Amino acid sequence: MSQAGRIPTCIGIIPDGNRRWAKANGLSSLEGHHAGYQKFKEVVHWAFERGVSTVIFYAFSTENWRREPKEVKYLMKMLEWVLSSEVDELHTEGIRVRVIGDIRSLSDRLQELVRKTEAKTKDNANGTVAILLSYGGRKEIMEALKKARLDPSLAAEESFAKLLWTEELPDPDLVLRTSGVKRLSNFLIWQTAYSELFFSDTLWPDFSRPEFEAVLAEFAERERRFGA
Repeated sequence: MSQAGRIPTCIGIIPDGNRRWAKANGLSSLEGHHAGYQKFKEVVHWAFERGVSTVIFYAFSTENWRREPKEVKYLMKMLEWVLSSEVDELHTEGIRVRVIGDIRSLSDRLQELVRKTEAKTKDNANGTVAILLSYGGRKEIMEALKKARLDPSLAAEESFAKLLWTEELPDPDLVLRTSGVKRLSNFLIWQTAYSELFFSDTLWPDFSRPEFEAVLAEFAERERRFGA
């Protein structure tokens, strides 16, 4: 059954391929991450222009801490820059910013910026960008289980979902991963149970508006049964 015109409420994005893109273009991996951030800004605006209300972006996983120290340091500095300087653009546009993950593992400076960013944008109502930072789906579930053990009544499915770091966010209707890799890599394990999955062979910095529109068009044609 065609459902043309249906737009996802929430999109989850796994932006893969920054380092491979950099290598293919004779650039450093750090330059690849910078290009990936520029693409993030573009795609977020494409989504809001099309009526999507929430974009959940996988910026840095719990596993990413195992990367080369130089690369991790650069990514943390870039995130500091984004939260201290770049977020004003989203705030001016009325976009709410949430940072989801094991925030305790971040530097004191980054933790402070996370708090300030969320407080600054909390009343914005033109859309939400959720940045998954030091995030892992398994860790999120384990943290929720610790809370549930204190009150067995919270073990019910609906109550348990409210213990997750994403409690205020809708589950993704659509999950997009770029670069040809076809797995979720610990991304929103609980929340993606019924998400429509899309895998693009394009490296993230090269992901284009026409390809984004093609994903939305295919999503509109899919019949979602939610296990029924």
